[in-house]
Amino acid sequence: MKVLVVGSGGREHALCWKLAQSPLCEALFCAPGNAGIAQIARCVPVAADDVDGLVGFAESEGIEFVVVGPEVPLVLGLVDRLTDAGIKAFGPGAAGAALEGSKGFMKDLCARYSIPTATYARFTDAAAARAFVEDCGAPVVVKADGLAAGKGVTVARTVEEALAAVDEILVSGRFGAAGTELVIEEFLDGEEASFFALVDGETAIPLVAAQDHKAAYDGDTGPNTGGMGAYSPAPVVTPELADRVMNEIILPTVSGLAAEGILFRGVLFAGLMIVRGKPYLLEYNVRFGDPECQVLMKRLASDLLPALLMAADGCLAGLELDWYDEAALCVVMAARGYPGDVRKGSEIKGLAAAGDVPGATVFHAATSRGADGRTLAAGGRVLGVTATGATVAEAQRRAYEAVDRLDWPEGFCRRDIGWRAIARGA
Repeated sequence: MKVLVVGSGGREHALCWKLAQSPLCEALFCAPGNAGIAQIARCVPVAADDVDGLVGFAESEGIEFVVVGPEVPLVLGLVDRLTDAGIKAFGPGAAGAALEGSKGFMKDLCARYSIPTATYARFTDAAAARAFVEDCGAPVVVKADGLAAGKGVTVARTVEEALAAVDEILVSGRFGAAGTELVIEEFLDGEEASFFALVDGETAIPLVAAQDHKAAYDGDTGPNTGGMGAYSPAPVVTPELADRVMNEIILPTVSGLAAEGILFRGVLFAGLMIVRGKPYLLEYNVRFGDPECQVLMKRLASDLLPALLMAADGCLAGLELDWYDEAALCVVMAARGYPGDVRKGSEIKGLAAAGDVPGATVFHAATSRGADGRTLAAGGRVLGVTATGATVAEAQRRAYEAVDRLDWPEGFCRRDIGWRAIARGA
């Protein structure tokens, strides 16, 4: 098959890395890709949110299957457009992508189908939102309704922080169209986990769980980011808890969407909060996580391509995926200043040496190739240094050994990825 992956981050590099191993994949393309992806796929200069350009390229190149990595093209209806053009694609249509594109839509669906989540209220009026905050107090969580590149959520520890977040979203308009409405919800105190399932509109197949680290600095301190690292398995997600997540959250979501005339095919990524052993849904993403995808692909023993095709074709029933028993851990290398403004264009050396560590793979998240062949940083989160090991502790040791072989003074990382699992002795 001719396969096109849409996107340019570490998630897409991991997907390309795994898809390239499939005997079914005759030719692999990525739009727009990055310097790392260019080593295993043909990168084409079409932006991930250029729906017309992506459909046009797929038609002209004879692409037979498109795997959509990021959320923006899904919300824009790329899969709908590809389907109309007779091109098979992995990912939900725009109606299903609203699970991620609108937090209010997701919360209302949870309310209608008794899916456990934090209590909430929706607002478009700043005065009403402020009054609600002052009435309910803190801590409380304030979220821009739409896509805000992972920056539209404030966990407010004080009423003043919550009021400032309301004004930032509804008054100053920091998030543009994504902030014309907001959701205020109760603060849940527990342990977070990432749970994934392939969905074909009716059947859902669970994948292994993971856990990521959102805070920028060691000890879970500093500003919230798109993710500074992840590991799998996540000890907090026991087999019994995984069954509860499937039965209480994933399956009711799939059947609820179907009842409302929405055929969801793709991957459901449930961001969970585990409170005293009970799972609550914090948010849905309608694509693989980043950096969670990197650890999932390293642990997946089965061929990924047939599984994605079966989801797109509506025939997941009976699929059994095989997973390596080894743990996997990903350390994100980011440019100094992230998640704020960063300087682009610094050179990254030592990539080959890092990749020589046993079990290690360096996934590129935001890199470009200079005219002289040098690898350059091109964004905030730049690399996902991922390694496997018999335990999370061994995977962590290998990942940081690979990190230490890199020569990139302008980069930084957390040095404690996986601490929860290691503290448990996993």
